[in-house]
Amino acid sequence: MGIKRFMYIWKYFLVILTIPLLSFGPTHKYYVSLTKIDYIKEQQTVQITTKIFIEDFEKALRNRYEDTLVLDAGQNEEKIEIYLRKYLSSKLKIKINQTQQELIFLGKAYIEDQVVCYLEIANVANIEQFEVKNLVLFDVFQQQKNIVRTYINDKHQTVVLTPRNNTGLLAY
Repeated sequence: MGIKRFMYIWKYFLVILTIPLLSFGPTHKYYVSLTKIDYIKEQQTVQITTKIFIEDFEKALRNRYEDTLVLDAGQNEEKIEIYLRKYLSSKLKIKINQTQQELIFLGKAYIEDQVVCYLEIANVANIEQFEVKNLVLFDVFQQQKNIVRTYINDKHQTVVLTPRNNTGLLAY
């Protein structure tokens, strides 16, 4: 048997062996959201940006509100914003200096494979203590992690919230 024939058979064998291995690749998916919170002292506002994967957010909204809902389709945007506002107001809670705050939903954007929601808390004179409870998608995915990054009083802090540890208390 010549070397060319051996190499041909070897390459063929590797292809045949590799295809089944690739089809049984890992099916694990990561479930994560990112919430960025900035305190703008001069404006006395807390600006909140939360990024959630469209596919995951769509599943949560379908389970809760309407099973035919499609995000990023350009249809029924008013209804989608109502659902986003309702869902986030029930799942994202913030206390400043031990006082529950009202979140104002400003809007949303679709950026690549994520829904980016913009919220605000108005009339915040100072922050000494900041508590965030983020239950986003915990009702859908037990493996969900919600990363919260804050920039308050010139100090960066990050907490990772899980279904078992869903609240972060930060001092400033």
